[in-house]
Amino acid sequence: MAAVLGLSLYGMERLDSGHTPALFGLYFSGGAIGWLLALPIIGFFSFRRRPETRFAAAFLFLSCGTLGATALLFALQYRMFYAQWHAPFGTVIWTFQFAFTSASAVYQFTALGSRHYFPFGVALLVAASLWLARRNR
Repeated sequence: MAAVLGLSLYGMERLDSGHTPALFGLYFSGGAIGWLLALPIIGFFSFRRRPETRFAAAFLFLSCGTLGATALLFALQYRMFYAQWHAPFGTVIWTFQFAFTSASAVYQFTALGSRHYFPFGVALLVAASLWLARRNR
């Protein structure tokens, strides 16, 4: 996923940003965590199923796992930045601030960060799903 991000940033001529190394780490980690979380779930839902079902399970769980893990990591980083202005830990106000800051971060990643997965990420997703569907016979 970091390579897909690199291609996307190169296409937008934004590779020279000061945040590029952090973005590479975020997308790499999100892709790796998403892969590790998706594999057992794919195996569970596609065990002894037809190839089409194995492909669909791989496609669904790899895409959701990668996007979800990357969005969660983005939300954690977002939360760390805004924590300096939040109320003390454990208070009711802190709970609301934590929930809404995290939800805002996930929304922001979905609206702005997920575009970097297109079109190369989708091609890799299809290739990985086909590979997993053939491998898990």
